[in-house]
Amino acid sequence: MQKSFSPACPGWFLERPGVPSLSYKTPRPGHFPAFIFRQCKKGFRKTMAYTKIIAHRGSRGTKPENTLVSFQEAMAVHSDGIELDVHLSKDGEVVVIHDETVDWTTNGNGYVKDLTLKQLKDLDAGSWFDKKYSDCKIPTLQEVLAFLEECRFAGVLNIELKTDVFQYPEIEGKVLGLTEPYLSNFTIIYSSFHYGTLKKIKALQKEAEIALLFSETGKNVIELGQGVPVGGWHPKFSILRSLPPFETSRIPLRVWTVNRKVEMQVCLRRNIDSMITDFPERALQLRKVIQGG
Repeated sequence: MQKSFSPACPGWFLERPGVPSLSYKTPRPGHFPAFIFRQCKKGFRKTMAYTKIIAHRGSRGTKPENTLVSFQEAMAVHSDGIELDVHLSKDGEVVVIHDETVDWTTNGNGYVKDLTLKQLKDLDAGSWFDKKYSDCKIPTLQEVLAFLEECRFAGVLNIELKTDVFQYPEIEGKVLGLTEPYLSNFTIIYSSFHYGTLKKIKALQKEAEIALLFSETGKNVIELGQGVPVGGWHPKFSILRSLPPFETSRIPLRVWTVNRKVEMQVCLRRNIDSMITDFPERALQLRKVIQGG
């Protein structure tokens, strides 16, 4: 990694006049879990802000995902935030990789949970994308946090805990322990498809901001009214029109994965809190056209 890189951290987002929303049909209460409607009715924003652009696994569309090179690119184009995924290695290290296996994004094979950190570090995590990235390695969460601090990152870091397939023992506490020294440097959001993981995070650190990921209305979404309320909703873009009007709620809506121009336009014109995209530079350019910033 070149040490000469010195990212310019933007002002992240600024207040501005509201942008007209696209009209869409609001579902009847019976068509979606009631807790969502209850939380949406808690209040409305008095001012609008630029839609934040969160770089999905770094700048995944232009660099090998979940590597320092990808995170560096996300900062270089002035992304408002970075999203990454974490698993546990065989020896209990928190590592940054999306899949449960290393098969897709490295030259190795097998489950992350069955490989030690040394074995993971021996893998090439960049050549699958382009041979010029053959030096890229699977980073640990600690390495990423230190790298972001060194680069003076001051945006949003969204850490997705990949516990929907394997329940990694004590991963919540380990992630919180690693991030604690950096809480004053940048905003950290902990997200997961597994609500049990989010509950554990809240139990360990009540100030932690948690967000629930879901890809289908009703499915993967449980009645949270009797549990710990989440601080953000992270739905798949394809179900956006079937959701209640989250964009008028105080609960942030961060939509994934928004890559096509028409999808970006929908998010920007609705003034949705954040879009998670593989192409942050494209999204930022379009935001300037539609929202003026």
